[in-house]
Amino acid sequence: MLDKTDWTHLIPHAGAMCLLDAVLAWDERSIHAISAGHARADNPLRGPHGLHAVHLAEYGAQAMALHGALRARAAGMTAQRPGLLVSLREVRLNAEYVERLAGHLDVQAECLHADDCSAQYAFRVAHHGVLLASGRAAVIHPET
Repeated sequence: MLDKTDWTHLIPHAGAMCLLDAVLAWDERSIHAISAGHARADNPLRGPHGLHAVHLAEYGAQAMALHGALRARAAGMTAQRPGLLVSLREVRLNAEYVERLAGHLDVQAECLHADDCSAQYAFRVAHHGVLLASGRAAVIHPET
């Protein structure tokens, strides 16, 4: 398990916008993180009616960013190039609002393709084994 203090400096998401709490497992192809921030009143994605499940795509995107950063670190790189989320596909939501779910969310991302210019992942967000959201996301790493 990787505590948040081990990796927060690797991704651009800071403060309350860093939605993941810990990494339970990761390897070259995938990552499994957890988050209990969905229930926080100060969640920056929360609206007047609560945290809509569409925002779980951001949890998946942050797992993608963290996975890429951990892969870069394991390869001896000091940082990965910044990425821009450019596409969400086949997003499925199996809930409407999620802030009342007790405990943590399981956030998983699987790398389908990655190179120096882009990456594509499949993501899943579940609560106690019940799938809440899933989809695919693409990121580009533009020249700086």
